Parts: sequence; C-alpha cells; structure tokens
Amino acid sequence: MNNMSPARLTELAHGGGCGCKLAPSVLQALLANQPGAGPFPQLLVGAETADDAAVWKVDENLTVLATTDFFMPMVDDPRDFGRIAATNAISDIYAMGGRPIMALAILGMPINKLAPEVIREILAGGASVCAEAGIPVAGGHSIDSPEPIYGLAVIGLGRPDQLRRNTGARPGDALILTKGLGVGHYSAAIKRGALPDGAYAEMLASTTLLNRIGGELSGDAAVHGITDVTGFGLLGHALEMARGSGVTLRLDAAAVPRLAHAAALAWEGFVTGASHRNWDSYGDAIALPEGCPDWQRHLLCDPQTSGGLLIACDGTRADALVERIRAAGYPMAARIGEAVAGEARVVVTGSLAGR
Repeated sequence: MNNMSPARLTELAHGGGCGCKLAPSVLQALLANQPGAGPFPQLLVGAETADDAAVWKVDENLTVLATTDFFMPMVDDPRDFGRIAATNAISDIYAMGGRPIMALAILGMPINKLAPEVIREILAGGASVCAEAGIPVAGGHSIDSPEPIYGLAVIGLGRPDQLRRNTGARPGDALILTKGLGVGHYSAAIKRGALPDGAYAEMLASTTLLNRIGGELSGDAAVHGITDVTGFGLLGHALEMARGSGVTLRLDAAAVPRLAHAAALAWEGFVTGASHRNWDSYGDAIALPEGCPDWQRHLLCDPQTSGGLLIACDGTRADALVERIRAAGYPMAARIGEAVAGEARVVVTGSLAGR
C-alpha cells in the first residue's frame, strides 16, 4: 500500500511543456563550437538548420527519420501529461513528411515524491497516443530525477522526394498554420489555478491532436516547407523558416488562429517565462507593428506545447489546402501570411482582434 500524499505534477517542476526549452539564443550559443556531422553524404538533415528531425538516406526510395522530445509537466493529470508529451514528440516526424514506425520512452521521475501508479498513468497516456499513431513503444530508459520528465525518441520512414524541411519556403508562397496559439498562456493559468471553465478540454483537444496531416501533405508538390510550432513560439519558428529559406516571412496578425481564451489570458498577464526569453532571442530579425501591445507580442511569442504545423505552399493552392487540412480534422487551420524575397526576417502586420 502506498501512503504518499498526492502531489500536483506542475508543483514538482520549475517549468512545463515546451516552455522548458532553452531560449533560441542560448541554444545557438551552446551549439556554436560543436563539430559538424562530418563527411556523411547520406545524412540529408542534421543539426545545421534547426530542423525538426534528423534524416538519413538509405537509398533512392527510403529515408529514416529520428527525433527526440521530452519535457516537464504542464498539466496535473498524469495520463494527460503522457498524452501531450507523446503527441508533441511524434509531431517532429510528421513535420518532416515522414511516417512514424516506433518510439522509445524517456522517463525521469522523483520516485520519492510520486506514487508508482501516477508514473504508470503517465506511461499509459503516452502509449495510448502511440497506439493511435499506429506505433509501438518498443523500449526506453528511466532515471530517478528531481523533477518529473517524460517524452519519446521516435523513429520514422519517408521518401527522399517527399522530405519537407523548414528551409523550403519560396517567394510567393502562402503560409498556413494548422492549430491555434495560446497553449503557453493556458499552461500559465493552470499553474495559478485560474484556467476558465471549459478551457482545459479545449487545450487538451489541441495538444493531443496528432499532426499526421504533415505526412499526408508531403506528397503534394505544392507544399514546399513544413515545421511544427513549439517552444520558440510562432515568431521563433517562423524566423527559423525565414533564415533557412533565405526569405522574408510576412505574418498577418489578424489572421492568426488562437484558442478561445488565449488573448484574454495574455492580456491578464498569464505569460510564461519562455515567452520573454523567446522575444529577447529574436533581436532585430522580428518587426512588429508600431504600438503593438505587450499582450499581442506575448501571444505571438507564446511557447506552444504540441502546437500546429507552419506550412509554406504555392500561393495559388493555399485556399484549397486550408480546406483540405480543415476537412482532415484541424478546424482552426488558416492562411496567415506569405513569403517574399528579402532578407531573412519576420514582419508582422495588422493586429490581433479583441481580447
């Protein structure tokens, strides 16, 4: 019999979800002097462009994709934590145009603070999402750690001609976002016990929605680039795409989808520390409209745990692709901007409506 007192998972962690990620500038500094991947011509994608997964070419028809993602809890329900973390990890494979085939669990738990049944529920939540994606949890590794950590290493397969990177945007492309922003603001409200009624279910529906549409769209020649929007916020991941593609991305703030309470929570000050770190990392490469209020900036910088896909596609096909994405189960998908010739930066126009 276990006599441990129940503990809120979020109280055991100093951060949560993709808000745990190191700021872009910190990560860049840490990787600055690391050796390159070396003379491996079969390594199609490594760490050089901050893409979503590594890609190894087996032959002319087959690639192997590999990624890992893990974080501390952003919710208190252990099964939901496992589901969100697994969905987020698998997303990297879909974002590269691949198909996941198996996962390995990554587990770090304060075993003197959490009952075994709680940890089992985290693992069960992750396994349930893997089952939904049609893949096994084939193994893993666990440690005793001071804060709860869970995630997956995921292996996938793809075709070289269907590989989609964050470097593929072209001048004239339209930009599509498949999920609404605001997960970090919801997470901050959860920490303070202030999330509005009904908001948890909305957030859970978004963060456990697999981004499998990325793998489906990769076979469409009109889709030129894909990346998933996670801890660096919409602006941070858009900037990675702009830099990797050598273009300017213009985002229409009024067109950006968001969760129902995201704007109100941002305006009320439910902001994660990662939002501030993200903004400080962008430098002069992000241009906001004159007089942009802080709450709108925070929403655009908000770290998204298991966020949507940012897609660069032929502008003449964008509206049809949005309809296809919505019909596939992503009702908030929207056309949010365009890629134009120019220096690698992100320019935001317009204003988020209301709060």
